[in-house]
Amino acid sequence: MANVVYERVSTDQQSTDRQNLVLDEADIEEPVVFEEEGGTSSRPHPLERPKFGKLLTYARPGDTVHISEMFRLVRGTGHILDVLDVLHRDRLALRIHDGAFSGLDLTARQPRTGELLSTVKFMVQTLAAAGELQRDLQRELTYDGLRAAEAKGNKGGRRPAVEAGKTEAVRSAYLEGRSIAALAREHDVSRGAIRTAVADLLPEYTPVDAGTPTPELSVVLDMPGKVADFLRTTDLAPVERIVLDQGVTVRRGQGYTLRITAVPAIHRRLLDLCQPFDGAAAVPAQRKARREYENRVNLHASTGLRSWSRSAT
Repeated sequence: MANVVYERVSTDQQSTDRQNLVLDEADIEEPVVFEEEGGTSSRPHPLERPKFGKLLTYARPGDTVHISEMFRLVRGTGHILDVLDVLHRDRLALRIHDGAFSGLDLTARQPRTGELLSTVKFMVQTLAAAGELQRDLQRELTYDGLRAAEAKGNKGGRRPAVEAGKTEAVRSAYLEGRSIAALAREHDVSRGAIRTAVADLLPEYTPVDAGTPTPELSVVLDMPGKVADFLRTTDLAPVERIVLDQGVTVRRGQGYTLRITAVPAIHRRLLDLCQPFDGAAAVPAQRKARREYENRVNLHASTGLRSWSRSAT
Protein backbone atom coordinates (compact mmCIF):
# COMPACT_ATOMS: atom_id res chain seq x y z
CA MET A 1 0.00 0.00 0.00
CA ALA A 2 1.49 3.31 -1.10
CA ASN A 3 1.40 6.69 0.65
CA VAL A 4 0.79 9.55 -1.80
CA VAL A 5 1.16 13.15 -0.69
CA TYR A 6 -0.52 16.19 -2.26
CA GLU A 7 0.84 19.74 -1.84
CA ARG A 8 -0.24 23.10 -3.26
CA VAL A 9 0.39 26.81 -2.69
CA SER A 10 -1.89 29.58 -3.94
CA THR A 11 0.78 32.03 -5.13
CA ASP A 12 4.26 31.71 -6.54
CA GLN A 13 5.59 33.77 -3.61
CA GLN A 14 4.57 31.06 -1.13
CA SER A 15 6.42 27.86 -0.31
CA THR A 16 5.45 24.40 0.90
CA ASP A 17 7.72 24.65 3.97
CA ARG A 18 4.84 24.61 6.46
CA GLN A 19 3.14 21.70 4.69
CA ASN A 20 6.43 19.79 4.65
CA LEU A 21 6.87 20.39 8.39
CA VAL A 22 3.40 18.99 9.18
CA LEU A 23 3.90 15.99 6.90
CA ASP A 24 7.41 15.29 8.21
CA GLU A 25 6.05 15.22 11.75
CA ALA A 26 3.46 12.67 10.59
CA ASP A 27 6.36 10.31 9.76
CA ILE A 28 4.78 9.02 6.54
CA GLU A 29 6.51 5.92 5.26
CA GLU A 30 8.05 6.25 1.75
CA PRO A 31 5.81 9.11 0.58
CA VAL A 32 5.29 9.77 -3.14
CA VAL A 33 4.81 13.53 -3.47
CA PHE A 34 2.63 15.30 -6.05
CA GLU A 35 3.11 19.07 -5.88
CA GLU A 36 1.19 21.53 -8.03
CA GLU A 37 3.04 24.29 -9.88
CA GLY A 38 3.58 27.39 -7.75
CA GLY A 39 0.65 29.76 -7.82
CA THR A 40 -2.07 27.16 -8.43
CA SER A 41 -5.28 28.84 -7.34
CA SER A 42 -7.85 27.13 -5.15
CA ARG A 43 -10.66 28.31 -7.43
CA PRO A 44 -10.47 25.55 -10.07
CA HIS A 45 -12.06 22.27 -9.09
CA PRO A 46 -9.39 20.01 -7.53
CA LEU A 47 -10.28 17.23 -9.97
CA GLU A 48 -9.19 19.56 -12.80
CA ARG A 49 -5.74 20.33 -11.35
CA PRO A 50 -2.85 18.64 -13.22
CA LYS A 51 -0.93 17.14 -10.30
CA PHE A 52 -3.99 15.92 -8.42
CA GLY A 53 -5.14 14.23 -11.62
CA LYS A 54 -1.75 12.51 -11.89
CA LEU A 55 -2.04 11.47 -8.24
CA LEU A 56 -5.38 9.77 -8.89
CA THR A 57 -3.92 8.03 -11.95
CA TYR A 58 -0.92 6.81 -9.96
CA ALA A 59 -2.80 5.64 -6.85
CA ARG A 60 -4.15 2.10 -6.53
CA PRO A 61 -6.97 0.70 -4.34
CA GLY A 62 -5.86 0.60 -0.72
CA ASP A 63 -3.40 3.51 -1.05
CA THR A 64 -3.63 6.50 1.30
CA VAL A 65 -3.73 10.14 0.21
CA HIS A 66 -2.02 12.49 2.68
CA ILE A 67 -2.44 16.27 2.87
CA SER A 68 -1.29 18.70 5.55
CA GLU A 69 -4.73 20.34 5.81
CA MET A 70 -7.97 20.05 3.89
CA PHE A 71 -7.83 23.52 2.34
CA ARG A 72 -4.62 22.63 0.48
CA LEU A 73 -6.86 20.38 -1.61
CA VAL A 74 -10.34 21.89 -1.56
CA ARG A 75 -12.21 25.02 -0.46
CA GLY A 76 -15.96 24.84 -0.99
CA THR A 77 -18.30 22.21 0.40
CA GLY A 78 -19.24 20.93 -3.07
CA HIS A 79 -15.59 20.33 -3.96
CA ILE A 80 -15.00 18.39 -0.75
CA LEU A 81 -17.94 16.07 -1.36
CA ASP A 82 -16.88 15.54 -5.01
CA VAL A 83 -13.35 14.56 -3.95
CA LEU A 84 -14.64 12.20 -1.27
CA ASP A 85 -16.84 10.50 -3.87
CA VAL A 86 -13.85 9.99 -6.19
CA LEU A 87 -11.68 8.66 -3.37
CA HIS A 88 -14.44 6.25 -2.40
CA ARG A 89 -14.84 5.14 -6.02
CA ASP A 90 -11.10 4.46 -6.31
CA ARG A 91 -11.01 2.88 -2.82
CA LEU A 92 -8.43 5.36 -1.53
CA ALA A 93 -8.07 6.41 2.10
CA LEU A 94 -7.63 10.08 3.07
CA ARG A 95 -5.46 11.33 5.93
CA ILE A 96 -5.47 15.00 6.96
CA HIS A 97 -2.71 15.85 9.41
CA ASP A 98 -3.55 19.38 10.56
CA GLY A 99 -6.47 21.77 10.89
CA ALA A 100 -10.15 21.30 11.59
CA PHE A 101 -10.48 18.07 9.60
CA SER A 102 -7.52 16.26 11.17
CA GLY A 103 -8.35 13.03 12.97
CA LEU A 104 -11.71 12.63 11.22
CA ASP A 105 -12.55 9.56 9.15
CA LEU A 106 -14.06 11.35 6.15
CA THR A 107 -14.34 8.15 4.14
CA ALA A 108 -16.85 6.45 6.43
CA ARG A 109 -19.78 5.10 4.38
CA GLN A 110 -23.05 3.29 4.88
CA PRO A 111 -22.15 -0.43 4.60
CA ARG A 112 -25.24 -1.24 2.51
CA THR A 113 -25.74 1.83 0.29
CA GLY A 114 -22.16 3.06 0.11
CA GLU A 115 -23.34 6.61 0.73
CA LEU A 116 -21.39 9.02 2.91
CA LEU A 117 -22.51 8.78 6.54
CA SER A 118 -24.91 11.59 7.39
CA THR A 119 -22.81 12.57 10.42
CA VAL A 120 -19.67 12.80 8.27
CA LYS A 121 -21.51 14.84 5.63
CA PHE A 122 -22.79 17.19 8.34
CA MET A 123 -19.28 17.69 9.78
CA VAL A 124 -17.83 18.33 6.34
CA GLN A 125 -20.48 20.91 5.49
CA THR A 126 -20.19 22.62 8.89
CA LEU A 127 -16.39 22.82 8.90
CA ALA A 128 -16.24 23.94 5.27
CA ALA A 129 -18.77 26.69 5.98
CA ALA A 130 -16.72 27.76 9.00
CA GLY A 131 -13.59 27.91 6.84
CA GLU A 132 -15.34 30.06 4.24
CA LEU A 133 -16.62 32.37 7.00
CA GLN A 134 -13.08 32.73 8.38
CA ARG A 135 -11.70 33.71 4.97
CA ASP A 136 -14.52 36.23 4.40
CA LEU A 137 -13.84 37.81 7.81
CA GLN A 138 -10.12 38.03 7.04
CA ARG A 139 -10.87 39.84 3.77
CA GLU A 140 -13.22 42.25 5.55
CA LEU A 141 -10.67 42.99 8.29
CA THR A 142 -7.94 43.55 5.70
CA TYR A 143 -10.18 45.94 3.78
CA ASP A 144 -11.11 47.83 6.97
CA GLY A 145 -7.44 48.08 7.92
CA LEU A 146 -6.53 49.51 4.52
CA ARG A 147 -9.34 52.06 4.76
CA ALA A 148 -8.22 53.09 8.25
CA ALA A 149 -4.62 53.48 7.09
CA GLU A 150 -5.73 55.52 4.07
CA ALA A 151 -7.79 57.79 6.33
CA LYS A 152 -4.59 58.55 8.27
CA GLY A 153 -2.80 59.41 5.06
CA ASN A 154 -0.96 56.11 4.64
CA LYS A 155 -1.60 54.96 1.10
CA GLY A 156 0.93 52.12 1.15
CA GLY A 157 3.26 51.18 -1.66
CA ARG A 158 6.83 52.26 -2.24
CA ARG A 159 7.95 55.49 -0.58
CA PRO A 160 8.81 58.34 -3.02
CA ALA A 161 12.23 59.25 -4.36
CA VAL A 162 14.16 62.29 -3.18
CA GLU A 163 12.59 65.46 -4.57
CA ALA A 164 14.63 67.09 -7.32
CA GLY A 165 15.00 70.31 -5.34
CA LYS A 166 16.44 68.50 -2.34
CA THR A 167 18.94 66.26 -4.11
CA GLU A 168 21.90 68.65 -3.71
CA ALA A 169 21.13 69.12 -0.01
CA VAL A 170 21.07 65.35 0.45
CA ARG A 171 24.39 64.95 -1.35
CA SER A 172 26.01 67.72 0.68
CA ALA A 173 24.74 66.24 3.94
CA TYR A 174 26.09 62.81 2.95
CA LEU A 175 29.53 64.30 2.19
CA GLU A 176 29.45 65.98 5.61
CA GLY A 177 29.05 62.57 7.26
CA ARG A 178 25.30 62.11 7.66
CA SER A 179 24.29 58.46 7.42
CA ILE A 180 21.98 57.09 4.75
CA ALA A 181 19.51 55.92 7.41
CA ALA A 182 19.35 59.38 9.02
CA LEU A 183 18.82 61.08 5.67
CA ALA A 184 16.07 58.61 4.80
CA ARG A 185 14.23 59.42 8.05
CA GLU A 186 14.71 63.16 7.59
CA HIS A 187 13.30 63.22 4.06
CA ASP A 188 10.71 60.45 4.62
CA VAL A 189 12.02 58.27 1.82
CA SER A 190 13.54 54.80 1.64
CA ARG A 191 17.25 54.16 2.09
CA GLY A 192 17.31 53.00 -1.51
CA ALA A 193 16.12 56.47 -2.61
CA ILE A 194 19.00 58.08 -0.71
CA ARG A 195 21.46 55.61 -2.22
CA THR A 196 20.18 56.51 -5.68
CA ALA A 197 20.67 60.23 -5.00
CA VAL A 198 24.29 59.72 -3.82
CA ALA A 199 25.16 56.73 -6.01
CA ASP A 200 28.32 58.26 -7.47
CA LEU A 201 29.54 59.23 -3.98
CA LEU A 202 29.36 55.71 -2.55
CA PRO A 203 32.65 53.84 -1.93
CA GLU A 204 31.62 50.96 -4.21
CA TYR A 205 30.80 53.26 -7.17
CA THR A 206 32.67 52.40 -10.36
CA PRO A 207 32.51 54.92 -13.24
CA VAL A 208 31.47 53.55 -16.61
CA ASP A 209 33.39 54.36 -19.77
CA ALA A 210 31.10 56.46 -21.95
CA GLY A 211 32.31 54.58 -25.04
CA THR A 212 31.34 51.18 -23.64
CA PRO A 213 27.82 50.06 -24.54
CA THR A 214 25.69 49.15 -21.54
CA PRO A 215 24.76 45.46 -21.66
CA GLU A 216 21.09 44.60 -21.54
CA LEU A 217 19.94 43.14 -18.26
CA SER A 218 17.48 40.27 -18.13
CA VAL A 219 13.94 41.28 -17.26
CA VAL A 220 11.01 39.21 -16.04
CA LEU A 221 7.76 39.61 -17.96
CA ASP A 222 4.55 37.60 -17.78
CA MET A 223 3.56 36.18 -21.16
CA PRO A 224 -0.17 35.32 -21.54
CA GLY A 225 -0.78 31.60 -21.92
CA LYS A 226 -2.32 31.94 -25.40
CA VAL A 227 0.86 33.64 -26.62
CA ALA A 228 3.02 30.92 -25.04
CA ASP A 229 0.90 28.16 -26.58
CA PHE A 230 1.29 29.73 -30.03
CA LEU A 231 5.05 30.23 -29.71
CA ARG A 232 5.56 26.58 -28.72
CA THR A 233 4.30 25.63 -32.19
CA THR A 234 6.53 28.19 -33.92
CA ASP A 235 9.99 27.73 -35.39
CA LEU A 236 12.18 29.40 -32.76
CA ALA A 237 15.90 30.07 -32.55
CA PRO A 238 17.70 27.88 -29.96
CA VAL A 239 18.03 30.68 -27.41
CA GLU A 240 14.35 31.60 -27.82
CA ARG A 241 13.32 27.96 -27.37
CA ILE A 242 15.45 27.69 -24.21
CA VAL A 243 13.95 30.88 -22.75
CA LEU A 244 10.44 29.59 -23.43
CA ASP A 245 11.16 26.13 -21.98
CA GLN A 246 12.60 27.66 -18.82
CA GLY A 247 9.57 29.87 -18.24
CA VAL A 248 7.69 29.42 -14.97
CA THR A 249 3.98 28.61 -15.28
CA VAL A 250 1.74 30.72 -13.03
CA ARG A 251 -1.87 29.59 -12.82
CA ARG A 252 -4.48 32.35 -13.19
CA GLY A 253 -7.96 30.91 -12.61
CA GLN A 254 -8.75 28.71 -15.62
CA GLY A 255 -5.76 29.99 -17.61
CA TYR A 256 -2.10 30.72 -16.97
CA THR A 257 0.78 33.04 -17.71
CA LEU A 258 4.37 32.04 -18.45
CA ARG A 259 6.92 34.04 -16.46
CA ILE A 260 9.80 34.62 -18.90
CA THR A 261 13.27 35.81 -17.88
CA ALA A 262 15.21 37.18 -20.87
CA VAL A 263 16.95 40.27 -22.19
CA PRO A 264 14.57 42.82 -23.79
CA ALA A 265 15.76 41.90 -27.29
CA ILE A 266 14.48 38.34 -26.84
CA HIS A 267 11.13 39.61 -25.55
CA ARG A 268 10.82 41.87 -28.60
CA ARG A 269 11.70 38.99 -30.91
CA LEU A 270 9.07 36.73 -29.30
CA LEU A 271 6.55 39.54 -29.63
CA ASP A 272 7.35 39.93 -33.34
CA LEU A 273 6.70 36.22 -33.89
CA CYS A 274 3.12 36.76 -32.68
CA GLN A 275 2.20 38.95 -35.66
CA PRO A 276 -0.32 36.33 -36.93
CA PHE A 277 -2.46 37.25 -33.91
CA ASP A 278 -3.16 40.58 -35.62
CA GLY A 279 -4.60 38.86 -38.68
CA ALA A 280 -8.23 38.23 -39.51
CA ALA A 281 -7.88 34.52 -38.70
CA ALA A 282 -7.04 35.23 -35.04
CA VAL A 283 -9.79 35.09 -32.45
CA PRO A 284 -10.38 38.10 -30.15
CA ALA A 285 -8.82 36.33 -27.17
CA GLN A 286 -5.57 35.83 -29.13
CA ARG A 287 -5.45 39.46 -30.22
CA LYS A 288 -6.05 40.56 -26.63
CA ALA A 289 -3.29 38.26 -25.34
CA ARG A 290 -0.79 39.67 -27.84
CA ARG A 291 -1.73 43.26 -26.94
CA GLU A 292 -1.16 42.51 -23.24
CA TYR A 293 2.27 41.05 -23.90
CA GLU A 294 3.08 43.99 -26.21
CA ASN A 295 2.04 46.44 -23.47
CA ARG A 296 4.36 44.75 -20.99
CA VAL A 297 7.30 44.81 -23.41
CA ASN A 298 6.66 48.44 -24.33
CA LEU A 299 6.19 49.48 -20.71
CA HIS A 300 9.59 48.04 -19.87
CA ALA A 301 11.14 49.84 -22.84
CA SER A 302 9.64 53.20 -21.84
CA THR A 303 10.27 53.06 -18.08
CA GLY A 304 13.43 50.98 -17.83
CA LEU A 305 11.94 48.64 -15.23
CA ARG A 306 14.00 45.56 -14.55
CA SER A 307 10.99 43.43 -13.68
CA TRP A 308 7.28 43.82 -14.41
CA SER A 309 4.30 41.53 -14.59
CA ARG A 310 0.53 41.49 -14.32
CA SER A 311 -1.86 38.83 -13.26
CA ALA A 312 -4.14 38.98 -16.31
CA THR A 313 -4.04 36.06 -18.71
